Order: sequence, then structure tokens, then C-alpha cells
Amino acid sequence: VQLQASGGGLVQAGDSLRLSCAASGSTFSNYGMAWFRQAPGKEREFVAASNWRGGSTYYADPVKGRFTISRDNAKNTMYLQMNSLKPEDTAVYYCARRASPYTSSRYASQGSYDYWGQGTQVTVSS
Repeated sequence: VQLQASGGGLVQAGDSLRLSCAASGSTFSNYGMAWFRQAPGKEREFVAASNWRGGSTYYADPVKGRFTISRDNAKNTMYLQMNSLKPEDTAVYYCARRASPYTSSRYASQGSYDYWGQGTQVTVSS
């Protein structure tokens, strides 16, 4: 299984970015997916998750109302639309795949995911 995250960059506060995570090597549509992020000097934290169909989504409080997670199972790709970006959103963003299919439990726990992308840097200037 390979996950390739892309779409990061340097933007100004208030701007938008869309991250993508392309998956290969497994039946993408059977697994929930998530985005995590890690800011400098901080632990990696949960950002957003989607169940295997995309019908159920979950968000961390700091990004609710600004970020939207989605997926296109036909393209084996997950997205994170990030609007109204803030300097505190600056981090390396990682996509991750659930360790077990057809489950959404403990979606915010890193231990629930077994495959991780390489990360894409998002930098928001004030």
C-alpha cells in the first residue's frame, strides 16, 4: 500500500489550499482514511477522517467549519479542502489509511491507521 500526499505550499492567512492523497496497492473503497498534521515541536494530531464510503466525516475542533475532507473512490484519492487558513495551521500534513476495513471507531487515534503518506508541508504566513 502506498499513499502519496500532495498539494501543500506557502500561502497567506485567509487563503485556501486543497491537499490530495493518492492511494495504491489496496482496495481503497474498503477503508476509512484520515488526515493528521504535525507542527514544529509538537506531536502529530488528528485533523479529519472519512469512513470508507465518504458518507461520514469527522473533524478536530480547530478545523471544523474551515476544512472539508472528501474522497473519490473511483480515483483512489482523498482530499482535504482547507479554507480560511490560519498561521496555526502550519504543519506537515499526513494522510493515513485505517488498519481494518469497514470501521470508523477510534477515528482520531493514530493507532487505528497502519499506512501513512510521506507528508506535505503547509505553511501559512500572517
